[in-house]
Amino acid sequence: MNAPADLFRWPLAAIARALRDGSLTARAMLSHFQDRIERLNPVVNAFAWLDPAAHRAADVSDEHLRAGRPRSELEGIPVAVKDNLLVAGQPATWGSPLYQHYRPTHDELPVARLRAAGAILIGKTNVPEFTLQGYTCNPLFGASRNPWNPALTPGGSSGGAAAAVAAGLVPLALCTDGGGSIRRPAALTHLLGFKPSTGRLARHGGFPALLLDCEVVGPIARSTEGARRLFECLAGPSPLDPSSFALPPAPAAHGVRRRIHYVDHLPPHPVDRGIQAACLQGMRRLEALGHTVTHGPLPFDVSEVDAAWSQLGGIGLALLARRDPEFAHQASPAFVDLARAGAALSAADLLACLETLQAFRRTVRAAFAGVDIIATPCSAAPPWPATEIYPGTIDGASAAPRSHAAFTGWVNACGHPAISLPVADDPAAGLAGLQLIGDFGADRALLDLAQRYETAHPWTQHWPALATAP
Repeated sequence: MNAPADLFRWPLAAIARALRDGSLTARAMLSHFQDRIERLNPVVNAFAWLDPAAHRAADVSDEHLRAGRPRSELEGIPVAVKDNLLVAGQPATWGSPLYQHYRPTHDELPVARLRAAGAILIGKTNVPEFTLQGYTCNPLFGASRNPWNPALTPGGSSGGAAAAVAAGLVPLALCTDGGGSIRRPAALTHLLGFKPSTGRLARHGGFPALLLDCEVVGPIARSTEGARRLFECLAGPSPLDPSSFALPPAPAAHGVRRRIHYVDHLPPHPVDRGIQAACLQGMRRLEALGHTVTHGPLPFDVSEVDAAWSQLGGIGLALLARRDPEFAHQASPAFVDLARAGAALSAADLLACLETLQAFRRTVRAAFAGVDIIATPCSAAPPWPATEIYPGTIDGASAAPRSHAAFTGWVNACGHPAISLPVADDPAAGLAGLQLIGDFGADRALLDLAQRYETAHPWTQHWPALATAP
């Protein structure tokens, strides 16, 4: 059986129906996406490694489907896995020469759940070294490139995953988000990226948590429906992750209409005016759907948590350096320096960071008593050259190294769920994502809101020319 030539364009629900009614096999679908990867990955450099034995998992899925016993809604669906997540038997380089020969013998918890759901783990997607940068380039595999313009970056640190989904190389990707690493690449490639609440998707058995519990796993997808399918397959507590039992009941919804507060800039960081215009249009559309929209500054200060945030990565790298004597010789010099700076901090400095995080979480949760959603632009900058770490200017103004990421890091610090929605009417002319941040634990309500927006203003009809070329 051959898959239709336009299968990569199909909604995930249509693919799942075809698998269940027998008009499509998992093996044929896998071959379809592998052919696309062979043709397009040399251009976008999305995948760092492909599983040569993926067809065996597809054959097992076909057996389950023929027997009428699919293991989940992801049975037989190819899913890419970011290269900082551990998959048994597959490389996990974390984008660093330090781990270039590392092949874990176990799946970390979310990967194990994905495998048990019947998803086909097709391969590993490219990341920046230690997933601590907002573009995607490393000494092992080079730079990933944006399918909308291969001269530009797809962002980071899930840039390889975003490039893979945007180019139609795979329907879904499992990623991590420690400071916007799912949401910003999604915004820069016209995709949906979802960062769940801390603890919503249980974690265990992976690389050391450089950013503590601020880093979570989540999906990059073309549609809300695709993101929801992956989310629901992975959601639920586990005794291996005590934080997964700490979530409150879903916050009470104030009817279908939401109280949305829009924040268009975070001084002193500049924001691209095209992104601002697209996000403002997105807010008008939400208002037209019946939601109450207010405009103004963030209802809390993020400066203290930003200062603490800048120390956490160095402290985490110092732990890696302590555990592995090869770190100083194998890691790139910038990260060796950052690890040394982290090692120079004291236990009191770490405790102060933790206290700042906890205080910030209390402040943000109190602020959500007055709103249901805080909305912002997702990335403050459009895509920039693929081999540059960050854009030095945004909208003609000088930009700091993390200015492009100003809107996303604080959301990881507070632990709330957030989603990036494509809001550009013509993504070939300019890419933009609108970030919606929900109350802690209100993950499904946030997905519901995204689905209502997508139903009224669909975006999946837009594809990069690279993806649709014969």
